[in-house]
Amino acid sequence: MKIIKAKDYMDMSRKAANIISAQVIIKPDCVLGLATGSTPVGTYKQLVEWYNKGDLDFSEVTSVNLDEYKGLTRDNDQSYYYFMNDNLFKHVNINKERTHLPDGTEPDSAKACDDYNKVIASVGGIDLQLLGLGHNGHIGFNEPADSFELETHCVDLTESTIKANQRFFASYDEVPKQAYTMGIKTIMQAKKVLVIVSGEDKAEIVKKAFFGPVKPQVPASVLQLHNDVVVVADEAALSGI
Repeated sequence: MKIIKAKDYMDMSRKAANIISAQVIIKPDCVLGLATGSTPVGTYKQLVEWYNKGDLDFSEVTSVNLDEYKGLTRDNDQSYYYFMNDNLFKHVNINKERTHLPDGTEPDSAKACDDYNKVIASVGGIDLQLLGLGHNGHIGFNEPADSFELETHCVDLTESTIKANQRFFASYDEVPKQAYTMGIKTIMQAKKVLVIVSGEDKAEIVKKAFFGPVKPQVPASVLQLHNDVVVVADEAALSGI
């Protein structure tokens, strides 16, 4: 595991975007595993900026996202499809038919998960997987558990996650209570993993996940076993080590 220290959020975003850009330039038809949430917004903004300057070409890139809320349509402004379109896809020349997320509108969880596993297999696996890091060590929606989930599965969101998401919705009842997410096995099969972390509030989990024992109660700790992981974190996030 390689840890790159950044000065602040902007520097972290730039350094992460550099790594993703290198992947796209080296292998124009690469498969990028993408993440949502507040942490990667700056990274996507930097990629769009370089695309606008003519430095990047996404025309042959395929993307697979980590997760999607169950029950939200793609045009819902809180769906991850909407997020990806708003922050990256509509600003670059990626082929929308080659952008993939779990189908949040599929009510049959087993079918939705099986379909997404087939999508990931059909694109030949992931060249670079981008990850954020949850306060409890979750990656994607792989929450702390008694065992590591293997492939795409439906997860019941924790009460803390639901409450954290409530600010985005009109009421508690509207907040999705479940999500479809890539499993640990799928993430670990990516050729390269890029984790981005920002803020002093993440310092404790950075220490647990990357310097503590590997256990499913801290899902991100499994990344210690991957043979090509780069963590880009700002000084505040690294302040506990």
